[in-house]
Amino acid sequence: MAEIEVRAAHNVLEACAQTDTIEKVVFTSSVTAVIWNDNLRTTSSHLDERSWSDVNTCKKFKLWHGLSKTLAEKTAWALAMDRGINMVSINGGLLMSPDLTVRNPYLKGSAEMYGDGVFVTVNLSFMVDAHICIFEEISAFGRYLCFDHIINSHHHAIHLINMLLPPSDSQPPQNQSLEETEVYQQRISCKKLNELMLHFRTSTHL
Repeated sequence: MAEIEVRAAHNVLEACAQTDTIEKVVFTSSVTAVIWNDNLRTTSSHLDERSWSDVNTCKKFKLWHGLSKTLAEKTAWALAMDRGINMVSINGGLLMSPDLTVRNPYLKGSAEMYGDGVFVTVNLSFMVDAHICIFEEISAFGRYLCFDHIINSHHHAIHLINMLLPPSDSQPPQNQSLEETEVYQQRISCKKLNELMLHFRTSTHL
């Protein structure tokens, strides 16, 4: 998976570098290229677009989605900087598409994401709006985390499980424990994108 994504990222950016008419490249990456590191469960710091997943951690715990997205995005950034390409990346959460299933590779490590307050999702319409905004907004730069919902409570987790599994496999237990009422602190921010989209929506309605 990683080799294919890295090769694809390299080929696309190389093609863009050889095309004079391309003004900006919007590279679609993933939040899994941001969240995986050895200190996730021991630090109180929040994650944002400056954070990167640790490649060795991804290999150690077989987080192949995170590994491939991290290596592919780093390859794209290296080539963009080397060839002078104006590139911006969007690191999206779990895409809530109609064909989403429990086999989605993004969900590997979902229990850890949930407990660490970094299990984020994004609706397709919001993801599309973010791509349009970042493409058209001249001031857009660097990386942008993109999500509009966080799974950090038992209620949200059960709702997602009901979406992913057949009804017979997704029924929650009747008695709620104290742990099931706990809400985990959100430790990831997409403030940079929200501010850009607010400015973009304001300017387009003037």
